[in-house]
Amino acid sequence: MKAALEVGRHVVTANKALLSKHGVALAEIAEKKGVLLNYEAAVAGGIPIIKTMREALAGNSISRVFGILNGTCNYILTRMERDEGLSFDACLKDAQRLGYAEADPTFDIEGHDTAHKLSILTSLAFGSRIAADDIYMEGISNITQADIRAAAELGYRIKLLGVAQKTDSGIEQRVHPTMVPTASVIAQVHGVTNAVAIETDILGELLLSGPGAGGNATASAVVGDIADIAKSRPGFQTAPVFGRPVKELKPYRKAKMRSHAGGYFIRLTVHDRLGVFAAIAKRMADNEISLESIVQHADGIDATRKTVILVTHETTEADVRKAVEGITKDGHLIDKAQVIRIERAE
Repeated sequence: MKAALEVGRHVVTANKALLSKHGVALAEIAEKKGVLLNYEAAVAGGIPIIKTMREALAGNSISRVFGILNGTCNYILTRMERDEGLSFDACLKDAQRLGYAEADPTFDIEGHDTAHKLSILTSLAFGSRIAADDIYMEGISNITQADIRAAAELGYRIKLLGVAQKTDSGIEQRVHPTMVPTASVIAQVHGVTNAVAIETDILGELLLSGPGAGGNATASAVVGDIADIAKSRPGFQTAPVFGRPVKELKPYRKAKMRSHAGGYFIRLTVHDRLGVFAAIAKRMADNEISLESIVQHADGIDATRKTVILVTHETTEADVRKAVEGITKDGHLIDKAQVIRIERAE
């Protein structure tokens, strides 16, 4: 498949991988030649997110953009929740059968597709050069039914989110499974649907939701780009490729590690023996992690093992990883610990 469609002297593309790697260079060429480079179909399918951020929100300052940017992952997580007992692998096979996932689904389920799309949105949101290689990334392949059930019990739903936000030290970009409150709008986005939330200083938060993939969604976005080209006039100033001229795009500055306001969900499968719980609590205290709640579950099948679920208050990724590493070294874990961020989405 061609990476781009040439319309007269202008270009329309749906290739997010191309843009995340060469977008700034292509924008510079387009500016020099006085041509348009449109790419609405590259992010969130049929949702007009590029036009919205590049043009409609030009008068707003954006502080955060996040969303569900991959329909394959959202479909799998939705199926796992609705069909209790259905494993990740079974849901993935179903997604492949329906044409939602590729024969090799790695690009989708490990977060690469979402990261490419997020890097483009980050540039549009904050006027920075694209930095797809500076995105913290986790996929959903390690999500289990135990995580889905625990999330539901705590009032959350698991989504793969791409999140970019401006901080005092720079820009933070991350892609990972996230627990969002079931009452939040983003938690109601199911199946292959995509959704993008934008937090602004003037309008507050906007949420755009709709078909994120498929022939109709892509066709709608591409035709919209072609229509914009058809309506453009020679010599008439159009919106720059990334919302501002390339020379005005700021170098990307990666944010320093900081506290995550939403806290963390930690699931531990441990040996059911004396002293285990006290050792876990000590590791948390040693790393200055305050706990919001602690839940213990008997295995139900194997009486020698127990599941411990911890929900933390605001803390840092580094401290959580240190605590989990310590618990692992103590020899109490049966399976690898599961750590999922909690996002206080509206």
